[in-house]
Amino acid sequence: MSNDPLVIFTPSGKRGRFPVGTPVLTAARQLGVDLDSVCGGRGICSKCQISPGYGEFSKHGVTVEQDALSDWNAVEARYDEKRGLKKGRRLGCQATVLKDVVIDVPAESQVHKQVVRKRAEAREITLNPSTKLFYVEVTEPDMHDPSGDLERLRKALLEQWELDEVVADLHILHILQKVLRKGDWKVTVAIHLGDHENRPRIMHIWPGFYDGTIYGVAVDLGSTTIAAHLCDLQTGEVVASSGVMNPQIRFGEDLMSRVSYSMMNPSGAEEMTAAVREGMCALFTQIATEASIDKNLIVDAVFVCNPVMHHLFLGIDPFELGQAPFALATSGALRLRADDLELNIHQSARVYLLPCIAGHVGADAAAVALSESPHLSDDLVLVVDVGTNAEILLGNREKVLACSSPTGPAFEGAQISSGQRAAPGAIERVEIDAVTKLPRFKVIGSDLWSTDEGFEAAIAQTGVTGICGSGIIEMVAEMRMHGIVDAPGLIGTPEQTGSSAVFADGRTNSFLVYDGTADGGPKITVTNRDIREIQMAKAALYSGARLLMDKFGVDKVDRVVLAGAFGAHISTKHAMVLGMIPDAPLDKVTSAGNAAGTGARIALLNRDARKEIEEIVCNIHKIETAIEPRFQEHFVNASAMPNAVEPFPILNSIVTLPTQTFNTGGGGESSGRRRRRP
Repeated sequence: MSNDPLVIFTPSGKRGRFPVGTPVLTAARQLGVDLDSVCGGRGICSKCQISPGYGEFSKHGVTVEQDALSDWNAVEARYDEKRGLKKGRRLGCQATVLKDVVIDVPAESQVHKQVVRKRAEAREITLNPSTKLFYVEVTEPDMHDPSGDLERLRKALLEQWELDEVVADLHILHILQKVLRKGDWKVTVAIHLGDHENRPRIMHIWPGFYDGTIYGVAVDLGSTTIAAHLCDLQTGEVVASSGVMNPQIRFGEDLMSRVSYSMMNPSGAEEMTAAVREGMCALFTQIATEASIDKNLIVDAVFVCNPVMHHLFLGIDPFELGQAPFALATSGALRLRADDLELNIHQSARVYLLPCIAGHVGADAAAVALSESPHLSDDLVLVVDVGTNAEILLGNREKVLACSSPTGPAFEGAQISSGQRAAPGAIERVEIDAVTKLPRFKVIGSDLWSTDEGFEAAIAQTGVTGICGSGIIEMVAEMRMHGIVDAPGLIGTPEQTGSSAVFADGRTNSFLVYDGTADGGPKITVTNRDIREIQMAKAALYSGARLLMDKFGVDKVDRVVLAGAFGAHISTKHAMVLGMIPDAPLDKVTSAGNAAGTGARIALLNRDARKEIEEIVCNIHKIETAIEPRFQEHFVNASAMPNAVEPFPILNSIVTLPTQTFNTGGGGESSGRRRRRP
């Protein structure tokens, strides 16, 4: 057995024996311990800080003496004087091993840091970005060495960091010589580490030691909104998040409308490509301004999007996605340059697009799969990304199935008579009194209910403007729970419902939510046509989920995850009352927030996750709803609230739904009218 000192690293627990005089950083690297270093052991960056432990460690069977490490040297003293070291900290590149020692690696010194986002979708992300900073010292040229400055920089990167075959774009050559000489042949370079398609590439170069950072952006390109998260690639921190409306909305609110626009207009696809890229650039300017950074420091980007957005963003005509068999131009992951897509970030920034699963199940669904990992679940989990085009995943360790379902824009307030997108003044929460059958509500921007004292004053700036998606879901569900609308979707008369808020509206009835006309405001109602729009949207959503259950051979799921920004605001009970999702215990229905955005962030911050999702997608089986004969059957049944044939026993144990139907006079005086399609 060797008599060399024993070095134990925590929290990893890795250990090994090393000769006296071995730098702690060297020992860490040989053991594969996560101990960061940018400067290569020169005592400049301070990222390799460690905390030695002294005394008896019975767990490890060692006693660490005070002289287990070398004394402070001049480099550590100078750093402490200039920047300061926390008490008890040492620099791993300067401290050497003398005796048995236990060394703790603080979180901030770990290469693969655990990043926890304290949000509804809080999760841990292993930090291992594609682009990193490296400090190098380059050999000066002389008359005896004819090699160029780039070649000597590449040699330094190989010798000091084991980075081989590094390449550089022309813009780097434009500044290389000046930067090298300004830094006295010491420079910091940002390098994209490459992949199976690309060699490592110099992205940027600074003279001397660059103590700043570099950034990446994770983008969820949706049909309605574009959301972006600006991340510090050295810490994983989200330094800014922002979003804009997708400017393509002017060409159609839903995906097929945009496909149709490209079919009907010779330059339609080009127009939509230009629009979305302009919107993207505006978003990047906005988010950089919010974070007070230079956009040229954004050197990496990850995008997730549905197939139509994927094609239009890339400048590919989505014509084939508008007709069977819905063929994609490419389904694989893409690795591109920012200037290929006319993006206003660093000119050489690398862009990664997650793979698409199939014709109408895109990279956003792949990102949800990466975020929620149904393939690693022991129980059967249904993941529903609620949006204009809903992507649905069902699976466990056995297999994962996927499909898309065209829900349309009703869930986002579109095609609803008083509907609007979520904004201050929009009704987002609704309750109906069981006795009076009158509604009360909350609007975005105020915590008060409309029946609370001070409500009018609280909303004086915004007023009550309409009903957003979450509000219309709760509104219709509350109307169903309190006998104002029946299971087939017909609003009863005032006599049948016992509500003075119901009024005749043509050949059907409507429900008054709020009347602000006396003060010049809107009259907000729910019409029978609105009910029908919600029925169609929720039926499409449920039918897709039910079809996957059929293919899986099950009648129930263990848990349901609602993904998407809209899904985060849905009341699970009200969603179940409508029959949007299969019957399940309410405590097993959770929200994942913007899971697609989370998946994009994972792929941005962890390069290994990119390979992982590419493998996951290969094993996901796509079910095409358009050619499945049972989809239409499920759709018809799901048009009722909650469902015409499914029993929903768990829901019925929580809520007792009225059974009367108004077009037959059940449960009250008949209106004498037959229901007509609105």
